[in-house]
Amino acid sequence: MIKQAEYWNEVANKKEFTTPFQPELFLTHVNHNAVILDYGCGYGRTLLELRSYDYNNLHGVDFSEEMIKRAKSHNSEIDFQVIQSGNLPFPNDSLDAVLLFAVLTCVHKNEEQNAILNEIKRVLKPGGIIYINDFLLNSDERNKLRYEKGLIKYHTYGVFELPDGAILRHHSEERVKEWIDQFETLTYKKLEYTTMNGNRSNGLVYMGKLN
Repeated sequence: MIKQAEYWNEVANKKEFTTPFQPELFLTHVNHNAVILDYGCGYGRTLLELRSYDYNNLHGVDFSEEMIKRAKSHNSEIDFQVIQSGNLPFPNDSLDAVLLFAVLTCVHKNEEQNAILNEIKRVLKPGGIIYINDFLLNSDERNKLRYEKGLIKYHTYGVFELPDGAILRHHSEERVKEWIDQFETLTYKKLEYTTMNGNRSNGLVYMGKLN
């Protein structure tokens, strides 16, 4: 199994991410002067969309150097940075909103997910907004088979491997509750998404506020 950083560098110019930004939700809760971070921004597609809605104080971080190169090629005015660990290059209480778009699906261990959420809480201002798009468990045979394989290898139901080397996770609603109990819920909807490989999957969109 290749390392995940190597995987994302390898596919950085091939993949198109699919979980949609919902501006009607975001604009309701985040004003145009807000300092916004896209954590795990990939090639910057969501920040580029935010620019089209006249948000200008935009930052994106990702551990894939190739993803950040692709992002910078699209827009040199947005602050895109490579991070080597989960530590964010921002002071405490400095951001108004943080996006996590199909990021936790790429982080299969609970403790690593928890570290990301704790770091986001550190940098968010009191009353700051977190916006999560991610994937929920599915009940079809194809997914159940790969979840069962993943359970044997990774000891967590919902973790699976793609043939090209990615390790991904679909989440139980119990796990999602552990994420969102740390925030005041503004919106939580269950949806169906198209994955980056063109399959359908259960998913969620969540917006919460840091108390």
